[in-house]
Amino acid sequence: MSSTNYSEVDTPFQLFDRAEWRSLNGQFSHHLTSDDIENLRALNEPLTVTEIEEIYFPLAHLLGILIKRTKDQHTAVNNFLNRGADTLPFIVGIAGSVAAGKSTTARVLQKVLSMLPSKPKVELVTTDGFLYPNKILAERNIRKGFPESYDTKLLLNFLASMKSGVSQFEVPVYSHLEYDIIPHENQIIAQPDILIVEGINVLQVNSSTGSSVFVSDYFDYSIYVDADEKDLINWYINRFESLRATSFQNPASYFHRYANLNKEESIAMATNIWDTINLPNLHKNILPTRYRADLILEKGSHHFVKQIKVRRI
Repeated sequence: MSSTNYSEVDTPFQLFDRAEWRSLNGQFSHHLTSDDIENLRALNEPLTVTEIEEIYFPLAHLLGILIKRTKDQHTAVNNFLNRGADTLPFIVGIAGSVAAGKSTTARVLQKVLSMLPSKPKVELVTTDGFLYPNKILAERNIRKGFPESYDTKLLLNFLASMKSGVSQFEVPVYSHLEYDIIPHENQIIAQPDILIVEGINVLQVNSSTGSSVFVSDYFDYSIYVDADEKDLINWYINRFESLRATSFQNPASYFHRYANLNKEESIAMATNIWDTINLPNLHKNILPTRYRADLILEKGSHHFVKQIKVRRI
């Protein structure tokens, strides 16, 4: 699937700048503490109350409308069929490049959606948990992060179970410190009202399973976190530098071997990783999925969202 560039005439998206987007929110207003902000913020990625209020409050408002519509439809159809059924989770997919800020977007969205008037139970799952263990990746000579490095069958089974009303599902847990799946540790997902699934691969359709069903088929709404490539590589290098001075110093870290690099060596290493792994994956597998999303958050060089594209309905 190749990346699509739409003109202003034929685009299926409506474009909103920050001011216009902020003005759309008329029903969602909550107080966030400094602790809330600190817990949601990622390394080297600024996050402010203003960003949440101007970008994520309107987004939560929009999703609240769509969630209510979905629940009403669920009730009406099941009444017609004379079948009683539990409400199934509304599933939101979040995609984007490495270093784009997907994880922060997912955490903030989880927080603000939990503040909706119905106080829904919101769970967040990252597709990192569905990566094959490093041992298997090494045996199969597979590069981590590329489509074939994920246990797509398990991911599809998880999503199908969520949309089938199963009581709970155990999701594998990934350690960023150890850079691997943690054996015998699981995240239990039990009938959430809203499920957020975040990962670079969630909108991809090139399945290694041979299945005609794709991860995004289970989404009720999808978001792509977008940024210019020059900003992405700068953010990646800055994050690598910060990690070298912090978590890489931990002897248990998979990247501990980089802990004693000087700044010049660290930048060179991060640039090499970006150029040989992250950039090819972005061009081949991630960026082409951008226009499959229902909403695109476009970030500026400062990490903050500068405009929003919403698919027309």
